Amino acid sequence: MTMIHALITGMARREFSRAICFEGGGTPHVPPPGDPRPRLLYIHIPFCEQLCPYCSFNRVAFTEDPCRAYFRALRKEIILYRELGYDFGAIYVGGGTPTILTDELEETITLARASFHIRELSVETNPNHLTEDRLAVLQRAGVNRLSVGVQSFDDGLLRKMDRYDKYGSGAEIARRLRQTIGRFGTLNADMIFNFPTQTSAMLDRDLDTLRGIGIDQVTWYPLMVSDSTRQKVMETLGRMDERQEERFYHQIVGRLVPAYRFSSAWCFSLRQAMIDEYIVDYDEYAGLGSGSIGYLNGTCYANTFDINSYIAQLDQGELPLAASRIFSVRERIRYDFLMKLFGTRLNTVELRKKYDGRFLRLLWPDLLAFSLIGALSWRSPDIVLTKRGRYAWVVLMREFFTAVNNFRDFCRGQLPR
Repeated sequence: MTMIHALITGMARREFSRAICFEGGGTPHVPPPGDPRPRLLYIHIPFCEQLCPYCSFNRVAFTEDPCRAYFRALRKEIILYRELGYDFGAIYVGGGTPTILTDELEETITLARASFHIRELSVETNPNHLTEDRLAVLQRAGVNRLSVGVQSFDDGLLRKMDRYDKYGSGAEIARRLRQTIGRFGTLNADMIFNFPTQTSAMLDRDLDTLRGIGIDQVTWYPLMVSDSTRQKVMETLGRMDERQEERFYHQIVGRLVPAYRFSSAWCFSLRQAMIDEYIVDYDEYAGLGSGSIGYLNGTCYANTFDINSYIAQLDQGELPLAASRIFSVRERIRYDFLMKLFGTRLNTVELRKKYDGRFLRLLWPDLLAFSLIGALSWRSPDIVLTKRGRYAWVVLMREFFTAVNNFRDFCRGQLPR
């Protein structure tokens, strides 16, 4: 890692740890919708058949009865947002494993479609759920983007991640992906790079496999380890080496571009499509489900991480909020700066209009600093990430999501034992 990237990492850790802090936020609340701007509905399904050692999302081991009770509560939460006057143009269902009970998922999606003007629908799943019965339900529900958690096709890595026995060999996963191509508008493969024992040759084989499949989209995350998962990752995968992260990133870019276009700094698409990082395309999003985080009208909020409390509060007709905080204008501008540039370009005209001309006045130090290190270029009316800037934004977003994961760890730590 270069000195510049080390400085960016340190700065980002401090800034994001402070931003993802809800202390002193007052009584948790969701603000009224205000203007009818495009918004996304994020739905979180925390249940998994088995828990992966590196995952920091809110997730629990699957048992059927609690899972069905959870889905019933989730549908009540959807109705509460409808009654608040919100509308949404897209849905992203994440987890956990959203396809754990496809009958419940279909009923939930049907309610959301009846309640809001949904145009896009993306659902996450795992390779073992790429079965005819589940895929038929997802197609019937109107899913137009399916995102599959692959991580790697290397059998050794899959065994270390405890995924080989759950999801099959790399060859089996590749076969399932080939059979699924064409059933949805976009089939995305979620991958991870910079595993402790990963080599350039292993990464090249993963790239060969994806290009051979002709996958529609690849989202390739750097390994992100929260404070709580760090020890478990070391025990199962080994000690992380961030020095090879940049080299691996440029290897991925070199193999995928220009056949694939940048949808974000770490997402590569054959054509225009919805992406996992919905925060790039949607300024605002509601977070539904236990442990979900939302951002509406400048208010960032989190739902309770206690699934029993989540269900109980919704049974009483209450939103299951745990905390919220209103961002200052400066914080909102910096959030937009980070997220829009993660999508590789930022339209200055739109942001000047959104913030009544305050955008450049409040953000000029950040723009100057990143311009001086060669991360940004000007293509009127856009500010665009350069080659150097794209990896800088990978570093920034890695630290952003790590801060969010640490916040999740903190919230889970407050739950009754």
